[in-house]
Order: sequence, then structure tokens, then C-alpha cells
Amino acid sequence: MAARTLADEGEFGLIAAVTDGLTMPDAVTVGPGDDCAVFAPAGQVVVSTDAMYEDVHFKKAWSGPHDVGRKAVGSAVADVEAMGAVPLGVVVALSAPADTPTDWALEFTRGVREECELAGAALIGGDTTRGPVIGVVVTAFGDLQGRTPVLRSGARAGDVVAYTGRLGMAAAGLAVLGRGFRSPGAVVRAHRVPEVPYGQGRVAADAGATALIDCSDGPLADLGHVARASGVAIDLDSATLDVDEAQKTVAAAIGGGDPLDYILTGGDDHALLGTFAAADVPDGWTVIGRVLEHEAEAEASVTVDGQPWSGDAGGWRHF
Repeated sequence: MAARTLADEGEFGLIAAVTDGLTMPDAVTVGPGDDCAVFAPAGQVVVSTDAMYEDVHFKKAWSGPHDVGRKAVGSAVADVEAMGAVPLGVVVALSAPADTPTDWALEFTRGVREECELAGAALIGGDTTRGPVIGVVVTAFGDLQGRTPVLRSGARAGDVVAYTGRLGMAAAGLAVLGRGFRSPGAVVRAHRVPEVPYGQGRVAADAGATALIDCSDGPLADLGHVARASGVAIDLDSATLDVDEAQKTVAAAIGGGDPLDYILTGGDDHALLGTFAAADVPDGWTVIGRVLEHEAEAEASVTVDGQPWSGDAGGWRHF
């Protein structure tokens, strides 16, 4: 018997399957099933939206539906963490061709739910629609719970730069998958699903972070946003950047390039990057650089060991 598809299931049958058994946190007074979700946070609300599309952000040949669900939620909620907020809930919109197997959508939903549980967020609503390819849009909400949001614009000369999470593993995974390989497994898994350092955004905020950002495009690109918003210069110390053995293996296997390229320019790991007074760096964060004054006539910039990085500056350009 042929497998059921979304055309067989119908929009409302799929929604019923997706929302079956969901439970809501106390802050959510109305969950899925009405025109809007309703929630009552303790403090100011932060909100961010991330979109992922087939053959742009993921390939079905490389990533299963469970992976796609987890990655979609993780990449959106990482922005909530980067404001110093507590994840509250997500709204997920899924578009897909009518002949998409129902099992694909249900496995995607299991990934969404699993990552929501890891993040401490609830699936509070969403939408489904037909589309030419699979597309996922996740809107994430967070509660500052009385904290002041940590912005990109607060870095000060004299601060140090630190991170928590992992850097450059997803980029190494993309490099090997793009060449038709499936190993090393550690980097392939990192490309498929980020390991967002959940909870560390408020740890950083409570420790006195002066600036925070989600590392979605690599430290050079993302710290460049911080430098420009803050009107400072940032210099990274390459000796503090630990290169994983798997990254070394990939670099050697595909042309002998510098594995630091993955760390400095690769995105999709969704580590958190922050600036702090030297005495305020939280446990578990690694100091990798410093914040400097920049010359008035010069553009705020990020350097490595006092020099512009010789490779790609990193960052994904959609247009």
C-alpha cells in the first residue's frame, strides 16, 4: 500500500497530528487550536523569526526530517538566548509539496518537539500550507523576566571577547557533505543539528555581559556586527581557538587548507559570543579576544592576531 501523503492527510488532519498531546507552560494561557496563542510573561517579550528552505539551508539527501525540525527551532531560539532572555514558546509554519509523505512531516514534528524540550520552550502554534519545496519559518518568543536586554551595541574598549558552545564544526560538516562524504561523523552531525548552549544567555546577562550575539555566520562576521554597532575594534587571539581533530582531518582531506577558516568564518553552530569586563566572564565561557578603541577615520573591524584575516570574512549572503 502506498504511503500516505500530506494530500491524503489534509491540512487539519496534519495539524491535529502535530498538536496531539502538547502541554503548555503556566505562562501560556491559550495554546494551539484557536486563532492566536495567548501568553503572559513576567517581563518584556523578545521575538525573533528564522526561515529555512530546502536546498538553501538543508538538503533532504543530507538531513532527515527530525534533523530539520531540531535545526529550525534551535536556530530561532538561539537569538532569544542572545538577548539574555528565557525561551518561552515557538510558532512554526511549514510549507511542503502535497506529495510529501505524512511520515516526513510527523518526524519533522518530533524533531521540533525534542528541540523545544531542550530549549525549555513550548510549541504554541503555527501554520501549514502547500509550497513548491519544503520551507520552515519559526518565530521564537522569550521572556526577559526583568533583565535588561543585552544588545550588540554595548561592547566597550577594555572588554574581553568570550564564547560558549562550539565553533566551526557545522562548516566542516558542510564541506565534507558538499563533496559527497559522510565522515567524520562529528562534523556531519554538527551540520545537521546545532548544539545551542541553552541557558547561557541569561548566565551571561546575569554576569554583566556588555554585548551578546548568536554565532550564526561565524565569529568574524558576527563580531563584525558587534564592532560596528558598538563603534569599537575587536581582535581575536588565534592561539585561544581550539581546533577539533575532526576539523583538522577535513581540512587536510579537501586540500590542506587552514582549519581555522572553519572556526572563524563558519556559521550554523549557534554558539554565543559575548563581551565582558575581564572579571565578569562566566564559568564555561572561553576568552578568545579583546575589544579595542578604533581610530575615528577607520571602520569598526575584527582582526586576528592584530591583522585582517587573509581568508573569507564569512557570513552567508542570500542576495
